[in-house]
Amino acid sequence: AFRSAPGACCPAAPAGGGSVPDILYEDNHLLVAVKPPNMLSQGDRTGDTDLLTVLKEYIRVEYQKPGNVYLGLVHRLDRPVGGLMVFARTSKAAGRLSEQMRRHEMGREYLCVALGEMPDSFTLTDYLWKDPMKNLVTVCEADVKGSQLAVLHGRCIARRENTSLCALKLETGRKHQIRAQMSHAGAPLWGDNKYGGGMAGQQIALWGYKLTFSHPVTHRIMTFHAMPEGNAWALYADLLTVPEDTEESRRPREITLSDQVIRRIQGYNGRLYIPEETPTVHENLEEEEEITET
Repeated sequence: AFRSAPGACCPAAPAGGGSVPDILYEDNHLLVAVKPPNMLSQGDRTGDTDLLTVLKEYIRVEYQKPGNVYLGLVHRLDRPVGGLMVFARTSKAAGRLSEQMRRHEMGREYLCVALGEMPDSFTLTDYLWKDPMKNLVTVCEADVKGSQLAVLHGRCIARRENTSLCALKLETGRKHQIRAQMSHAGAPLWGDNKYGGGMAGQQIALWGYKLTFSHPVTHRIMTFHAMPEGNAWALYADLLTVPEDTEESRRPREITLSDQVIRRIQGYNGRLYIPEETPTVHENLEEEEEITET
């Protein structure tokens, strides 16, 4: 597995910033990065900085790619939420990773700080309805037109100062699912202004900390960890360590960056795994031509 240790994740992104976030892994076929809180996963009508565009520019400059670089968005995180995301560097990888998402074979796990005390383990099963005008998701009855089944499983890691640190795993992937279901259960997330758990200026305590998938070409199972810090997370800082199932012997060997790009990434207050010895780039991977848009 591959990891970003506590303190290695990026701070909240400035509105106009374009620095390269923490990149945990990269090869010819995919890229895994940590999305900073408050950065868009992909561009929207606001025109604000988004992770997809930043990473495309990083690839274009680092590898001197002509034209518009291809980078496929496989999944998203809500704008205020930070954490792990995987991107596809070829259309072939995009199709295979998207199929894993569709079949619920990609493991995405989250940490949250909820208000109130949660039980040791819990499952929330609800039907959700999205109000497109308000961009708000609410729990509803099963017979409401347009409603979707939403199921999540959680375990409470610790309880402090009338809050609960919880690890969550989604059985379904719905818009704002965690935020809406936890709020409906009487445990809104710390800092979540939209769903009743925060105040102005607070940062939502929801983080994508674990990502597991099968490599689209080698089919090797890959597991990544990244831990949050600051704000509500500070209350549980002693517990936010890389899990024991992280295997140091399975660190990536495929990543090679120029000194210039490394300095840019480190300047963003992130940490990047640099191999102790010069790696063989793209070792044991099938040959596949990268696609660029012209």
